[in-house]
Amino acid sequence: MATTKLLLSFPVLQLPQQLLPTTTKINPSFHFQPSHTSKGFSPLRSLANDFLGDFGARDPFPAEVESKFGDKVLGSYNTEHKILIPNISALSLSQQECLPISPLQSPLSIEDANQLIRKVLGWRLVNDEGVLKLRCLWKLRDFKCGVELINRISNVVETAGHFPNIHIEQPNLVRAELWTTSIGGLSMNDFIVAAKIDAIKTSDLVPRKRAWA
Repeated sequence: MATTKLLLSFPVLQLPQQLLPTTTKINPSFHFQPSHTSKGFSPLRSLANDFLGDFGARDPFPAEVESKFGDKVLGSYNTEHKILIPNISALSLSQQECLPISPLQSPLSIEDANQLIRKVLGWRLVNDEGVLKLRCLWKLRDFKCGVELINRISNVVETAGHFPNIHIEQPNLVRAELWTTSIGGLSMNDFIVAAKIDAIKTSDLVPRKRAWA
């Protein structure tokens, strides 16, 4: 059985000489250079004095290869990292330290206090005869657990240097109040200490939950 092959040929497009400029620019980096041979145009190529093109990746320069820039870009063990020390605003309240309060300083406004109260758990704002305070109440197993909680709070606030008023209202109830007496209201120190008290472990002091069968 004979096999028939179909051959297709396309002529090379020839432009008249007067339509061919000496150099036809495509962009500032690359040029078309006409070839006066019978085969038409020569392929696109970059001239030696061109600037870097914008058609994608390029080969690194010798100086870049010597600097081993690829290792740093790819994140090897030689990559240089900067470790920034967080400022005080980036720290949680429990990590901050209490600062001296001037008697001339104004107490926090109710608007600021309402924003900060969201950062401490179990505390609420109370207005005691015109003085804004923080208050927290713990219900514990017994009187002995109440005394233990007060001791734990004392160890924390002694380091901070800002002390709450603590009361045992009932054998198993402990109440703590925070405010800055020198300014007659709340300061940032009150919220810092409240956050530090929040971090105290109390799971072994509260009443045990009943497990129903």
